Parts: sequence; structure tokens; C-alpha cells
Amino acid sequence: MAFITTPDGIRLHYQIDGPAGAPVLVLSNSLGTTLDMWAPQLAAFGQHYRVLRYDTRGHGGSDAPAGPYRFEQLGRDVLALLDALDIERAHFCGISMGGLTGLWLGVNAGHRLDKLVVCNSAAKIGNAEGWHERAALVRKEGMAGVAAGAAGRWFTPAFAASSLLQVLTLVEGLATSPAEGYAACCDALADSDLREAIFGIVRPTLLVAGSADPVTTVDDARFIAERIAGSRVVELPASHLSNVEAVGGFNEAVLAFLAN
Repeated sequence: MAFITTPDGIRLHYQIDGPAGAPVLVLSNSLGTTLDMWAPQLAAFGQHYRVLRYDTRGHGGSDAPAGPYRFEQLGRDVLALLDALDIERAHFCGISMGGLTGLWLGVNAGHRLDKLVVCNSAAKIGNAEGWHERAALVRKEGMAGVAAGAAGRWFTPAFAASSLLQVLTLVEGLATSPAEGYAACCDALADSDLREAIFGIVRPTLLVAGSADPVTTVDDARFIAERIAGSRVVELPASHLSNVEAVGGFNEAVLAFLAN
């Protein structure tokens, strides 16, 4: 396993694949998942890009210090990873929480990005009360309750029924996630609101949305697109984890955007 240490002393787990010398594409995971969630993209993306996956702090093999976290920390973790690997600029693709990290980078460190892909995300995800309640529940009772309802949030019923093993694997990963890391990221989501700041993003941006996503809707993606000049929305037949549920369409849309 490969790690870097951030300036504030957090070890981040990462993995890099693909041809040496190719443009770098950073992939950022959703809340309660790990870098393994990008397995459906690895073969396709790795033909053209140096694919850099990492576990957001509080997740997977990365450290899970006590929270609360802030999106400034999550964004600066990405910058620390790029610095440690001597990567001046990269494409960035994040889903849900990872997409909000991408928006933070677009606002605050656009000079480090080439193109930005924001998937199943929003400039403000949910409301502060709901996130604080979820954080408190997880800190008190652990991850079982959150994991029990995850399949219904992440996938359509049809996909959950037809791809049961894949869904169960992701849900089990959520159930075994560090409770404090998850809760601390809920705190970050509670406090993050980039609805006005995204007007400042100037990097070419693609918004990917799931037509059946109950968490971050197509309208959330369109809201972002209206505020980032030149950006556009691709809608896929999927729920919240569109990279898993609509692999072919997701890969095609992202690769076409990055290539043009």
C-alpha cells in the first residue's frame, strides 16, 4: 500500500495505475466508500490516463482522525497528494462528496486542474441539520444503521436486484468504515455551501447526474452548470453511484469530455 503524509500529519492511502507519462486523472470517492469504488473505470481510464485514486481522509486505508472535518482540509489533501507525487496539474473526477471536493478545488485551486468532472453531487448537498443528526447517530451507534439503508440511496431497485453481489460488497464496505471518519465527513458536508462560490470556476467542467438519484438530483447538476460558464450536464439512467450502475455510459461520457 502506498501512502503520503499531509502537512497536518494525516496519512493518505493512494494507488496509481496506467501508463507512465500519460496525463494524470485523479478519482475521488463518495462518502462511505473507498478508492475501490472506481474499479469499473480502471481498465477504460487506464488506457489513456495515469489514474490516481485515493481514500478520502476518514475512509479506507487513510487515517481517520477525530473530526469535524472541513472541505478545505479535504481539498488540501488532494493538493498535498499532487505535491508529494510531483504532479503540477491533473484532471479531477469526483463523485458525491468527492464531487464537492472537486468544486472546492475548482474555486480555490483551479490552477492545479486541467478539466473537472463532478458526478452525482451538488454545490450544497442536503442540509446541516440532517448531516449533524447522521454524524451524531454514527458516533453513538456505529455504522450499522447507515449501512442498512445504503442500497436504496445508492442504486435503483432493478440494479440492486440484478447486481446483488456488487451491491452487497459496497454496503459491507460502508458497514466496516471507521465511524469517526464517516461522521467527521458528515460534519464537513453540513458546513459546506459553494452555491455562490462556483461562479468563480473557470476550468472546463462536466456534470454527471443520475436520472433516478434521490440524493443529488439532475436539477442539482443543472444548478451548477448554470453557474460555471461553458459547463454541461450528462444524465445517465442510474441512481446515486452512477459510475457503478451505468458503467458504459459513465466511462464514455467522461472519456469523451477529457479527450476534447
